[in-house]
Amino acid sequence: MDLTPLTALSPLDGRYAPKAGALRPYLSEYALIRYRVLVEVRWLQCLADEPTLSDPPPLEAPVKDVLNKVVDEFGYEDARRVKELEAETNHDVKAVEYFLRQKLDGVSTSAKSLVPFLHFAATSEDINNLAYALMLRDVRQHVLLPQMRALKADLRVLAHRYADLPMLARTHGQPASPTTLGKELANFVQRLKRQTEQFAAVDTLGKFNGAVGNFNAHTAAYPDADWIAISERFVASLGLVPTRYTTQIEPHDWIAEYCQALERINTVLIDLCRDVWGYVSLGYFRSRSVATEVGSSTMPHKVNPIDFENAEGNLGVANALLTFLSGKLPISRWQRDLTDSTVLRNLAVAIGHGVIAYDACHKGLGKLDADPARIAADLDDSWEVLAEAVQTVMRRHGIADAYEQLKALTRGRRITAETLREFIAGTDLPAETKDRLLAMTPAEYIGLAARLARDA
Repeated sequence: MDLTPLTALSPLDGRYAPKAGALRPYLSEYALIRYRVLVEVRWLQCLADEPTLSDPPPLEAPVKDVLNKVVDEFGYEDARRVKELEAETNHDVKAVEYFLRQKLDGVSTSAKSLVPFLHFAATSEDINNLAYALMLRDVRQHVLLPQMRALKADLRVLAHRYADLPMLARTHGQPASPTTLGKELANFVQRLKRQTEQFAAVDTLGKFNGAVGNFNAHTAAYPDADWIAISERFVASLGLVPTRYTTQIEPHDWIAEYCQALERINTVLIDLCRDVWGYVSLGYFRSRSVATEVGSSTMPHKVNPIDFENAEGNLGVANALLTFLSGKLPISRWQRDLTDSTVLRNLAVAIGHGVIAYDACHKGLGKLDADPARIAADLDDSWEVLAEAVQTVMRRHGIADAYEQLKALTRGRRITAETLREFIAGTDLPAETKDRLLAMTPAEYIGLAARLARDA
């Protein structure tokens, strides 16, 4: 059976293939090969440009052009050729070296002399760790951060739109001091902002120091060269932060930090999805219907919050993988084992499920409309929430046992406007204060919620 989206085993390549498409230039097998090629070419160019090394000689123009073209125009057929070579060598990184040999073949006499310097003094992990670092850096910059900023913008629009819409809050699922719908969304704006900034600030690290991190082969070939400086300049030239102390592998601590930061973002979004789902179930939000969509196979009236359910499920899958990745990748037996190699390939799966979720959240937020009448009805039926205001004002005026008096009046009971006003009228509060409390309604008892929402 041929591999198509209908026969794919992973939903990322099947049901959700169109939505995961933005990741393919950065996290696919093709992408890994492309980044490996880039690292190998840049290392050869680094060696040729290094004035402290006697050879290889500086690159001639035809060779420079060929090498730059290999990187700039690398395409699917190039990746396919590397895979063919891998089938012969049974080694994915060595296949890249042989691919580049073929590209240099016949270019010029000087090009032939460069062949021994392909993959010079490097171990496969030198190439791979830099390739993965570039992949994760670029997918963050070009896919993940734009999606997160778009979600933050969606939430900010809704927070501002509903900044002044009073809403009954619920703590422990029970009626609590009122808020505004916009303020509750503004909470997520700020949480997402902070976590996104932390994710963006995670350094992407890389190493290029040989088989066990000691530049053994480098110093055997060129004993007088400052290989630490050469290596760190090379890593920095790729836009990465050099790691000086390693075994054969870069420790992957930074990838754990990357995964953990992404996991925290996803956790904030799970909380958002559950809250919005709850508000939809209460009728505070209604999802705009799409004429051609079906909400239920048997109940025609239903418009389900499926986008938020889809997002929550995919965020859960993503976080399960991110938790595993962040706990496993920094652990390696002695100077090297290969358990990280297969695990690293699942970064795309973890990130992919997150991307599906971000898209679903964005779609769901774009279809939400508040129902002010339904929200107001709950407030109008919850006069007991003003007990906090009344007892606090009584405390200010020195009335003893204010809390206990309101507890006796309201705890576990539904209170009407008349019941509460009768109580207020019987207090020893100053007349002006009493009048202010008598005029207050649950919808007016929102503190600074509207201001906080507008400031988000």
